[in-house]
Formats: sequence, C-alpha cells, structure tokens
Amino acid sequence: MASLIFLTHPEVVIDPNQPVPEWPLNAIGSARMERFTEQLADRDVSAIYASTERKAMDGAAIVAERLGLSYATDPDLGENDRSATGYIAPPEFWDVVREFFSNPHKSIRGWERAIDSQARIVNAISRILREDETSGDIVVVSHGGVARLLTAHLQQVEIGQESRPSHPGGGCFIRIDRDSFALTQDWRNIEDGFAD
Repeated sequence: MASLIFLTHPEVVIDPNQPVPEWPLNAIGSARMERFTEQLADRDVSAIYASTERKAMDGAAIVAERLGLSYATDPDLGENDRSATGYIAPPEFWDVVREFFSNPHKSIRGWERAIDSQARIVNAISRILREDETSGDIVVVSHGGVARLLTAHLQQVEIGQESRPSHPGGGCFIRIDRDSFALTQDWRNIEDGFAD
C-alpha cells in the first residue's frame, strides 16, 4: 500500500534579519534529514514535493539527492502566512501560535486565518494525490503549523484538538494512504522510523 509521507522540516537557521521563508536548515536539521533518507532508501519512493520555502526545499533536496530523484515545489504547501508580523521571538511567538490555533476563524495579528491555511494545505495534498502519476510513496516536505491543520482534517476534529508533532525542532512525519486520503500512521519523530 503506497503512502504519502508528510514531513515537517527539522531545525533551521533562525535569522531575524532574513524573511522567515528564506531561512535554511541548520547543521542539525540537515543531519537529521540525512538520517531519515537512510530509512527512505528501503521504501519505494517515487515522487518528492516541497513548499517554496527554503527550509522545505533544503529537506527535499537532501531526500532527492539520496534517492536519485528530482523534487517539485508547490507554494500551497507553505506555512501559514505570517508576513504581517515577520519574525516574532519566543516566548511571544508561542503565545501568538496558541492564539492562532484557538481562534481559527480570526486573523491573529494579520496572519492568514487557520481555517484558510487548513483549506489550502488540504487542497494541496488532495491535488498531489489526484494528479501525481507515479505509483510509489510520495514524500512531502512542509511545515509544522499546516501539518497540525492537515492532521485536524484527517482526524476529523476541531482545529487545536488534533494530535501534534512532538519534537520541538520539527522533523516529524505522518503517513497518509494514497488511495483513500486516510491517516495510516500518526506523528513520529524521523529518528523513530516507520511503524511497519
């Protein structure tokens, strides 16, 4: 049974002087992706997608190079649009994130609304599942916020009630059945490998 493996990018270089979508993976994040690709080498991966944000493309490039594949980008796989505020340092950032998930119908500080982000990521994954012409596993490298929104849709729960990635630096994944668009494996850290 072929899967879509939805992966949140791991650790990044935090640079308040650069727009957040331009942040690359840091050395830890790159090393974690390298280790994950070793597990993917045993699977029949036939396609790779990433958002147009640098950190996601960095992760997809590591997977693609290891597996001898190319990758495609899709802006609809991007994180919720936070350009209205730009970088917000923790712990304030986490307060705003909590507000974002607690009030999905409201724009928090000008951010894209959670319900709109959710519709975008669900539509993007649906489109990939519908249009991708390969037959093996699909790897999608995306982001933590939209990952939670996608999970809420798959688990058929209210936004904010979904299960969530547990690693603070990202680098977690779920598996979705390619045919039914159903969640077949809940969140696991990339170090933990696949459940089967």
